Amino acid sequence: MQDVSPGHARASARAVFLSYASEDVAAAERIATSLRDAGIDVWFDQSELRGGEAWDASIRKRIKTCALFVPVISANAHARAEGYFRLEWKLAIDRSYLMASDQAFLLPVAIDDTPQSDERIPDRLREVQWSSLPAGKVSATFIERLLRVLAPQAPNEPGVPRMSALPVSEGTRATRYATLGSRRLGYLAILVIIVGLGGYFALDRFMAPTQAPGSGAIYTGAQSAATRGDTNIFTPPAHSIAVLSFVNMSGDKEQEYFSDGLTEEILNSLARINELQVAARTSAFSFKGKDVKVGTVGRELNVGAVLEGSVRRSARTVRITAQLINTITGFHLWSQTYDRDLGDILKVQTEIADAVAGALKVRLLGDTAAKIELGGTHDPNALDAYLRGLKASSTAHDATELQRAIDAYTEAARIDPNYALALASRSIALSTRGAYYSTGPGSGLRPIFEQARTDAQKAISLAPELADGHLARASVLEFGSLDFAGASEEYQRAMSLAPGNAQVAQAYGRLAVHIGHVDTGIAAVRHAVLLDPLNPTAHRLLTALLYDARRFSEAIEISQATLTLDPENTWVLGIRGIAYYSLGEYQSARATCEKFPGKPNYHINVCLALSYHKLGKQADAEAALEALKAAGGDAMAYQYTEIYAQWGNTARALDWLETALRLRDPGLSGLRSDPLMDPLRKESRYQAVDRALKFPI
Repeated sequence: MQDVSPGHARASARAVFLSYASEDVAAAERIATSLRDAGIDVWFDQSELRGGEAWDASIRKRIKTCALFVPVISANAHARAEGYFRLEWKLAIDRSYLMASDQAFLLPVAIDDTPQSDERIPDRLREVQWSSLPAGKVSATFIERLLRVLAPQAPNEPGVPRMSALPVSEGTRATRYATLGSRRLGYLAILVIIVGLGGYFALDRFMAPTQAPGSGAIYTGAQSAATRGDTNIFTPPAHSIAVLSFVNMSGDKEQEYFSDGLTEEILNSLARINELQVAARTSAFSFKGKDVKVGTVGRELNVGAVLEGSVRRSARTVRITAQLINTITGFHLWSQTYDRDLGDILKVQTEIADAVAGALKVRLLGDTAAKIELGGTHDPNALDAYLRGLKASSTAHDATELQRAIDAYTEAARIDPNYALALASRSIALSTRGAYYSTGPGSGLRPIFEQARTDAQKAISLAPELADGHLARASVLEFGSLDFAGASEEYQRAMSLAPGNAQVAQAYGRLAVHIGHVDTGIAAVRHAVLLDPLNPTAHRLLTALLYDARRFSEAIEISQATLTLDPENTWVLGIRGIAYYSLGEYQSARATCEKFPGKPNYHINVCLALSYHKLGKQADAEAALEALKAAGGDAMAYQYTEIYAQWGNTARALDWLETALRLRDPGLSGLRSDPLMDPLRKESRYQAVDRALKFPI
């Protein structure tokens, strides 16, 4: 690869615009993921709501500013003479005619055997060479050449030709995409130099926002500084913001739940504005009580602005002071103090959201107040109870702590029976308890999920556009009814309503992988990690899904992000250990899962039962299984199935699998994707259970 010196690097931070026909979304998504993994910024619009003045203006701007335009060529594309992707092609072709003849801009990729001579493809695209990426599979060679195009030499440099297009054939090297991981750091280092020289230091010139799939989604390769190990450049996405925990000025530490909860509500209000990218609560609140500079927060969370403030509460009123700061310049963009009755909190949230959007020069689409105040309450006592529930939910690590949140939400719903947000939150907490914290006979889960179902249905009837209600109903359908088709529809609905909600993206992504939509699911969870980069749980889920996708080495690599944030996270240690086991590295699996013997969980116990068995320590393996049974009873039927399947005891494994089905074990959600179940898949009894679960196609 050619050297890139500071004097010659020239590339936009807005790197690649990926354009495709809707039928080719899977291949396009595969390309986008590969480019992002290599550190290349990608605009990848998955919106099904294309069209209209706002969309046209946005797309025109992106095509005007991107460094490279990559049209995806296929039978679907060449057979259609119209479609919004064709408008994108026209805009890009028009721009290409205005550029220097030796400047690479149009880089078509063919994902099938469409010939370059096909006359249904625009002439301009047939004039430049195509790259062949069958089904969207990207090679390391293609990545390397793309990076070279992004970093051409100076036009007058002697002896070095400018690159005008990518060659058609990718077969001239034996390099496989599997080698990309070992080269990734080198590519990222080059991108650091290139993007760092772009000079994008004004707030209104940041990169396009990273949003979620299914909702006008646009992906970039942007990561937090902590994740990418980069301390020299800082080009956060446009209109990106973090809301730091507001300081409790009430003089009573017991009132901290109120200031924290109110901050979270303001954060959620901003997240409901699709035009903003808002860092999730866990990451934003990780700076609470720390003397950290705004610039550091911006780099850690990859945001261009920070909202901070204070809350002073009295018996009937509240004073909220808020200020918005540019994380690059350190300058204040806006500040305001609000003195209101407690019953007017919803209106204050709307006022703050409108003011922040205005300061960030965001053009709001639709009724902001309707989005923000949806499902809320004007009763100060109901609000107080709800905020106590939020606080308890955010710190819950076991069933007892989670029950405190459920009790607080119950009080809020009693005070205001039409408080849809409280009902949805209680439903989600109940489903979480049933899915992750229940022990004993499986029949004990039924009343928990029935209450969760009732709450979710009422929340949706009160506020049909409230994403939390659809998230709640999806959780009940997935874990309480094992209705994966219905759950998938509800998760998708929640995603369309709240594209900037990291919790929704995680839940959607998890089920998507479990039902076979692996690329879509992992992309959604990667997006959640971008929104919540300092949340170990988000990284842990990505680890688990990479494991489910049988990308074991990558899962082990990603697990380190969780352990860096939370070194004693035994949940991710268990997943990491099972990944080592699946690679045949049994000693590593054992050592990983023995690390914190006093903090077992079902992942750890499964890991030890499997690795001890392979190492010939059957007595220790049996002890790990018995520990799991003592802790979980029949509620761990799915985990017993995994263990017996890997031990080669097919009959007992199938017995427990059928028990899991009878008890409606929530673990069955992952049956199809679970590598540990592979020994059973050809068994007729396994196939009967699989059919009974009615996984969507």
